[in-house]
Amino acid sequence: MGKRILLLGAPGAGKGTQSKQLAEKYDIEHVTTGDALRANKDMETEYGTPRSFMEKGELVPDAVVNEIVRAALEDADGYVLDGYPRNLSQAEYLTEITDLDAVLYLKVAESELVERLTGRRVCSECGTNFHVKFNQPEEEGVCDECGSELAQRDDDTEETVRERLSVFEENTAPVIEHYRDEGVLVEIDGEQTPDEVFDDIAATIES
Repeated sequence: MGKRILLLGAPGAGKGTQSKQLAEKYDIEHVTTGDALRANKDMETEYGTPRSFMEKGELVPDAVVNEIVRAALEDADGYVLDGYPRNLSQAEYLTEITDLDAVLYLKVAESELVERLTGRRVCSECGTNFHVKFNQPEEEGVCDECGSELAQRDDDTEETVRERLSVFEENTAPVIEHYRDEGVLVEIDGEQTPDEVFDDIAATIES
């Protein structure tokens, strides 16, 4: 059985970057709630399909998300879970359906998260991410990959970013405390370079 890793952290903490690398290193699935929902839009649950909520622009209820995540984990020989559980009831459900090998929390100060998220620029065509400070394109405002224009996403403005962080704090902070209370949470300093963060994560998983 492959490694079963849960990666927690606020928006901008670097979960996506680290998850992709972990998936490659350990040859496991990178399971995100968003991808799982999109891949299983029409999966029938007793509460309806994810599509029925997504098309109305409503949040997909926990009960539906739980079933989709369970299906994704059952199909995977090892995984890194990113973006789930988002609240305590999802965390309790996760405990019922799987045993985790590692629970990691990427800790990053709020001021740093705001700087990371508001500085992000995304290519309108191919979706490649850049950053005004940390990962600048060769030519300002132009994608290195395909030459299209770079733009700030609507949800990367400072006001929206601070709102997203407060929602994360409200919903997911209890999840972090839950794993801390169980004695399984390992905090990783998410303000190091991505390579240093990855080395710390790998060392934790292998210890």
